[in-house]
Amino acid sequence: MVRPSPRVLDGVGTVARLGLAAVWFVSGGIKASDLNQTYIAVQAYDVLPSGVVSVVASAVPFLELALGLLLLLGLGTRLVAVLSAVVLLAFIAAISQAWARGLSIDCGCFGGGGQVAAGQTAYLQEILRDIGFLVLAGWLIVRPRSLFGLDGWLTGRPAAVVGKE
Repeated sequence: MVRPSPRVLDGVGTVARLGLAAVWFVSGGIKASDLNQTYIAVQAYDVLPSGVVSVVASAVPFLELALGLLLLLGLGTRLVAVLSAVVLLAFIAAISQAWARGLSIDCGCFGGGGQVAAGQTAYLQEILRDIGFLVLAGWLIVRPRSLFGLDGWLTGRPAAVVGKE
């Protein structure tokens, strides 16, 4: 069995890190640009008390942006990947409970959200998409090394240098 070189694995880590960063930037940016719509999306899940809905709707976009920034920088990659996995599992649980309860909502994962017509839900696709993002986080939990990240620079263990294995 041929084992991938450390450089290849670091490249995969870089793609996973930057891909997940992009997800958080897009999702958080869209939500932060319209906090009222984010409030509607969070409220539609009908699981949080009224007072908590506004706190969650205000915090989630900026948490996502912070996760995106830390991943882009490659700073605390394993810890950020763990936090990303926790957030993604919470999103999957929220979507699953909405589906199980027969709610007709748009998840609001990338903007929008709230009530939709019964035939307009996409719960399975949303869950599968989030599982895909969870795979990226899982890779970074198991192997956080990647190229161009501050983790390697700060610890003195940069990722494999091209041509030097």
